[in-house]
Amino acid sequence: MADHVGPTTRLRELLAEGCHAVPGTFNAAVALLIERLGFPAVYASGAGIANGVAGVPDIGLLTLTEVARQAGYIAEAISLPVIADADTGFGEPLHVRRCVREFERAGVAGIHIEDQQSPKRCGHLAGKQLISPEAMARKIAAATEARRDPNFVIIARTDARGVLGLEDAIQRALLYREAGADVIFPEGLESAAEFAAFARAVPGPLLANMTEFGRTPYLSVAEFSRLGYRLVIFPMTAFRVMMKAVEEALRVLRASGTQQTLLDRMQTRQELYDLLRYDDYSRWDARGAGLRPGAGKEA
Repeated sequence: MADHVGPTTRLRELLAEGCHAVPGTFNAAVALLIERLGFPAVYASGAGIANGVAGVPDIGLLTLTEVARQAGYIAEAISLPVIADADTGFGEPLHVRRCVREFERAGVAGIHIEDQQSPKRCGHLAGKQLISPEAMARKIAAATEARRDPNFVIIARTDARGVLGLEDAIQRALLYREAGADVIFPEGLESAAEFAAFARAVPGPLLANMTEFGRTPYLSVAEFSRLGYRLVIFPMTAFRVMMKAVEEALRVLRASGTQQTLLDRMQTRQELYDLLRYDDYSRWDARGAGLRPGAGKEA
C-alpha cells in the first residue's frame, strides 16, 4: 500500500481481501511493537483501556473523551489503521454523532458500537441486557451520517447470541447492515459451526473476537478465514501476557530485593529507545536549536 494512503482507506483495503489478525492494546508503546512486528492494524481495546489505564472493569465507566484520548495516543504513534472500541456509542443516537466525530478527530480508522444497554458488560459474561434492534439501527444510521470521512469504518457489534440466541443475532445483524454498518461483529459465538452459520446468513465483511477464557473456542486466523471472516481481533492477549510477566517480576523483586535475575527477560534500554525513535527526537531537537546533528555528543 502506498505511504500516502490514509488509515481509513487502508482499513477498507484490508476488509476487501483476506483475513487479518488485529492485536489489541491499551497504550501506544504496545502499538509500536504491533506495527514493528508486521501486523496490518491495531485494536484499541475498551477492556484494555479501562483495565490498564484506569484500573476499572470493562463496564462503561470511562467517558467518551477519556477513551478517545487514549485511542488518539495510539493512532498518533503509528501509521497502521486503528479500530477503537466505542462501547454503546456513549449514549443515544445524538451522542453517537459526537462519538464518531471525536474518534475521527483522534485519528482512528473505525469504531465498533454494540447493542447492549448501559452499563455494558464484557461480551463473554452473563447478565447482559440489550436495547431493541430498532434502537441500535438508529445508532448505526446516526454514526454513518455523522462521519466526515466516508471511508471511516462503522462496525456494528451484536451481543444477542448470549442473550436471545444465534437466530436473533443474525436478524439483528441484517438490520444493522441495512442501517449502514460497514462491518458486522457477532460477539460471543460458541462454536466454529455458529461462526459459519452466521457468515452464511450475513453478507459483507465480518469481524471475529478471539479473546481468551471466554465463550468462543480457540480458532486460528486461517480457520476464521475459511469461515468467511475478514478481521480477527485479539483484544487482551498482549495485556494478559504482560500482566502475568509483571506479576512474576514483582514477586522476584519482593523476595530477593534485586532485579538482576530478571535482566534477560527485559526489553533493554536501547531496544526501548529504538522502538520510541529516540534518535529521531534528538535530531529534531538539535535542528530546532540550530545545532548540527550529533553536536554536543560525547566523543
